[in-house]
Amino acid sequence: MKSVLLAVCFACFSMVCFSQSNNYQLSSHILDIAKGAPAAGVPIRLEKMDPAGKSWLVVDQKITDKNGRVGDFLPEGKSNTGIYKLVFLTSDYFKKQQLESFYPFVEIVFEIKDNSHYHVPITLSAFGYSTYRGN
Repeated sequence: MKSVLLAVCFACFSMVCFSQSNNYQLSSHILDIAKGAPAAGVPIRLEKMDPAGKSWLVVDQKITDKNGRVGDFLPEGKSNTGIYKLVFLTSDYFKKQQLESFYPFVEIVFEIKDNSHYHVPITLSAFGYSTYRGN
């Protein structure tokens, strides 16, 4: 009985302590350049162009954390190639700060061609934004 209990405890310990963490192929980040700080609490929707190239399919939606980041789009381990769009839903972010903004949302379209990691951040203000492929 004692050896069975030890085996069960070891199995549970192994699952908790040595389980693999999930890796993701796509991440994003928003830096509010007017404040010089991350933009927390901004919804980001990920969409993928359908194979016929005629419409967008919603893949996922996340909200930026306190550091303005979303690190867990597109789990690795399968082919994620295709044309994608990140939609940064910025309107409410600026409304909460009682700021007028020119862009109610920002769309960034990009193509994943391989299995490497893609980081697609934006720098943002109420009247402008910029993007690049980060790492």
